[in-house]
Order: sequence, then C-alpha cells, then structure tokens
Amino acid sequence: MDLEHPAVTRANRTDFANMVAQPEHFGIDYFGDEILVGDDVVIDGQEIILKSNMERYLSEVCGFTFQTVG
Repeated sequence: MDLEHPAVTRANRTDFANMVAQPEHFGIDYFGDEILVGDDVVIDGQEIILKSNMERYLSEVCGFTFQTVG
C-alpha cells in the first residue's frame, strides 16, 4: 500500500502546484479589471487603464466618438 503525505495529497487535489505558475498580480484598472505584471497600461493622471480598455475609457469617460470614415 502506497502512503502519501497529506500535504502532497491536498496539493494534487487542489492543483496547488499550478497556482505557483500564475502571473503576478499588479493591481486593478479604472474599470475594475485585473492588471498583471507585463500588461500594457495607459496612465491618465491618477487613473491606470489597461491598453485593451483604452477605447472604452476614451468613449465613456472622455466622450470621444469613434467612427469609420469613407
């Protein structure tokens, strides 16, 4: 019969070993989205915005209108 240490059993059951490889958390952007170390951000005064949220920020906060011309 094979015996396993309870800590090893718990780590295998909860996949704890995989959690170690998760990206490091940096903070939260203007819209409440998680920022991870290495993410591209834009800083507007005191606000930090994920680059992927920039169009939304310009539209909702600054009132910019985006259009396709032609």
